[in-house]
Amino acid sequence: MILRIRNGLRNQKTVLVCSVILSLFFLVTLLAPWISPHDPIQVNLALKLQPPSWDYPLGTDQLGRCNLSRLLHGARISLGFASLIFVSSLGIGLLVGTFSGLKGGLVDAVLMRFCEGVMAFPNLVLIIGIVGILGPGLMQVVLALMLVQWVYYAHMFRGMVLSLKERNFIAAARISGSSQWQIIRRHIIPNVLPPIIVMGTLEIGWAIMDISALSFLGLGIQPPAPEWGAMIHDGKAYIRSNPELMIYPGMLILIVVVSFNLLGEALSDRLNVKRRY
Repeated sequence: MILRIRNGLRNQKTVLVCSVILSLFFLVTLLAPWISPHDPIQVNLALKLQPPSWDYPLGTDQLGRCNLSRLLHGARISLGFASLIFVSSLGIGLLVGTFSGLKGGLVDAVLMRFCEGVMAFPNLVLIIGIVGILGPGLMQVVLALMLVQWVYYAHMFRGMVLSLKERNFIAAARISGSSQWQIIRRHIIPNVLPPIIVMGTLEIGWAIMDISALSFLGLGIQPPAPEWGAMIHDGKAYIRSNPELMIYPGMLILIVVVSFNLLGEALSDRLNVKRRY
């Protein structure tokens, strides 16, 4: 009993701390144009690789651009597009998975074989292949991630629906004359909300990692737009003389992704997601 209370308090503190950190980052994404001290893409070679000062709190990069301003604007891309990828992929996966689970038969078999075929490939390899066909660029990366991610959500939601539709309350709803849409809206979706919440905290962190990795490889956002992975790529040539060019964006990626993962684990325990599904 004491151990359960202690774990509950620990989870509550984790949720609070991670929520505050992530809320601050999301606030930065909204206010970046107003709180950035300089234009993030303005080049001034006379000020390249300057140390921290009052005008440039985190110094400047190899092209004389303000590091702080680029980090703030980079948060808009990393967090904003990661959230867009998750919401879009989740919406498609929820619709396909729910439809497949409720419909059954040949439709279910075809959709799930397609999902399993996509899931057989390593994620990053498949994403790089799609971006290679579409061409480098942020929107191409976003589209590639959406095309790959939705199949995982569809497969998971289909399993949940198969489990839920055998429950007595679903049978009672059918007997009472509820339509398929009413069953989905009143009974299916409320029961899959806990895993959706947990998935959101975990998958946004992975999306940030994917966007940063592809930008680091030169397949994501193109210069001069700021993005954390691209900033690490630009700073690797100066790792000996100015390691902070890689450390600053790397630390932000670490903080955000770890916060999302810790929040997901804590919510998973509090919402009993692992025990129920």
